Amino acid sequence: MNILNNRNKKNSIFKALALCLFAALSLTVVSCDDDMDIQQSYPFTVETMPVPNKVTKGQTVEIRCELKKTGDFANTLYTIWYFQFEGDGTLEMDNGITFLPNDRYLLENEKFRLYYTAKGNEAHNFIVVVEDNFGNSYELEFDFNNRNVKDDGIISVVPIGNFKPIMR
Repeated sequence: MNILNNRNKKNSIFKALALCLFAALSLTVVSCDDDMDIQQSYPFTVETMPVPNKVTKGQTVEIRCELKKTGDFANTLYTIWYFQFEGDGTLEMDNGITFLPNDRYLLENEKFRLYYTAKGNEAHNFIVVVEDNFGNSYELEFDFNNRNVKDDGIISVVPIGNFKPIMR
C-alpha cells in the first residue's frame, strides 16, 4: 500500500510540474509580441555658429558645427557630404579631409569644424548634408557674397531641415 501511495504522490507531483510548465510556456507565448518597441532612429539637427556673409578669393571661413540628437542609439553612424551649386571653392573637415562634391565621409565627432576656402570673388553657394544610417538627414545652406544679403558682415546659416534624399 505504501508503494502505491508513493507512486500516486510521484504522479501527482509530476502532473503538477507538467501543468506549471505548460502554464508558464503558454503565458510566455501569449505575451510575446512580434513588434518590438526598440527605437533606433532619432531625429537630429546640426547647429552652427554665425559665419561671415562675404568671402574673398583665397580667404578661409571656419564653420563650427554641432550635431544635436534627440536620442542616442549606439550603432548610429553619421555621414556628411556637400554640393556646391554656385562659385568655386573647397570644403575641408577639421581632421584634414578635403571634400569632393557628392562624396560621403564618415562624421566621427558630434562637434566638428568645416573650413571653406573661396577660389574666386563671385557668389559662393553650397549645401552640407549630414545623414544617419537610418535615413534621417539634415541640410544646411551656405551663401557667401550674395548681393541680396544684408551687409552687416555676419549671416546665420539657413537650415533647410530634415528631408529624404533623392536616390543618386
